[in-house]
Amino acid sequence: MGVSRSLTQPRGAVFLDRDGVLNEAIVRDGKPYPPGCIAAIELVPNAFQHVRRLKECGFPVICITNQPDVARGSLSAADADAIMEHISASVGLDDTFVCQHDDLDGCDCRKPLPGLLFRAAVRHQIDLSASYMVGDRWKDIDAGAAAGCRTILIDRNWAERAPAANPDVVVTSLAEAVDSIVKGRQAT
Repeated sequence: MGVSRSLTQPRGAVFLDRDGVLNEAIVRDGKPYPPGCIAAIELVPNAFQHVRRLKECGFPVICITNQPDVARGSLSAADADAIMEHISASVGLDDTFVCQHDDLDGCDCRKPLPGLLFRAAVRHQIDLSASYMVGDRWKDIDAGAAAGCRTILIDRNWAERAPAANPDVVVTSLAEAVDSIVKGRQAT
């Protein structure tokens, strides 16, 4: 059952990072890496149910992810697409936006830049100020803040720097992030 919105209520979305949020990251030396093949994908517990719960609250659920292994030559674009399609179908995403560039490519779509969030907002007529960006890394939080979203950090204690922007909420799991979003939706 969906939540009806008045004509004046902005249409927000929930943007989720992929690795470390929807699926478990492969951890080496305290740093997260994406799975290199479909067989290596391990979804976080109850990922499908969490996405469904967000949709029941009226949110489109969209993945926003950096996948630089394509630009780095360690994964083919076809394999990267197959992994993304498998995760998307497994958890029931409404759409996915993937940056396959590396930092030196100078694109506007690689987080921490907000280009993919802006593209998703245009495609789906989303009000970013009524939206959430959920991620496990500083780049996710900084991209969400730059786009004007509320931000939720799933703190995995990665061995990397903190976000420049303070997250609105810090949690330890996708389940806690979804609880926070749902409570916020019910309060409006």
